[in-house]
Amino acid sequence: MQSNQYSVKIYETKIDNEAKFMAFFDANHTLFKDHLIVIQGKMSDMIKQYLDQKSLKYLHNITLPKGRTRKALEEELRSEKVDNVISQQIAEAKLAKLSTQLQNNLTVMDEMIRSGRELNIEGDLLLLNRVNSGATINTLGNLIITKVVEGAIRCHGNFMMLTASPKANIIFHGVEVDNKLLEDRLNRVELKNNEIIITPVLTKEINWA
Repeated sequence: MQSNQYSVKIYETKIDNEAKFMAFFDANHTLFKDHLIVIQGKMSDMIKQYLDQKSLKYLHNITLPKGRTRKALEEELRSEKVDNVISQQIAEAKLAKLSTQLQNNLTVMDEMIRSGRELNIEGDLLLLNRVNSGATINTLGNLIITKVVEGAIRCHGNFMMLTASPKANIIFHGVEVDNKLLEDRLNRVELKNNEIIITPVLTKEINWA
């Protein structure tokens, strides 16, 4: 991607009197011909024609971002860096806690399960990636998938945690799970007293079950 960054001189004004407005720019045309003129409020067709005839560049009713000091920018970048480090530490801690729930011949994978692939797991599976449409995972144990599922899932464990897209086909203990209950967030699906219970795990904040 090719891009350019410019420093632009901006003159912001409001038209109260059209005659005075045009007289002002007639007298100061040379000064403002290299400015971007921002005009707030009502602007008539006559003013538009005048600005075009003078080859003056303008914007109408635009709110421009206010500049920040170098110190403010550095403070914001420093804060974002700290937040990212904390978020990573929280995610690692929560993932470690979540992984302790998988104890039955655990398999951990960090790879995308692509279309056409069928994965058969006899024990538990912790998948740190996505399942593409056309891919299938069969597991006899518990299942946790940290990224979106678009393929087919067949789970026979005590629970599974996943986020499913409308394309997914999720079967838990032989029962198809409605994708609408699994969209947009991580959900825990478990079998209790022969009943399938679905509980949102990840909402607005990180909150691993």
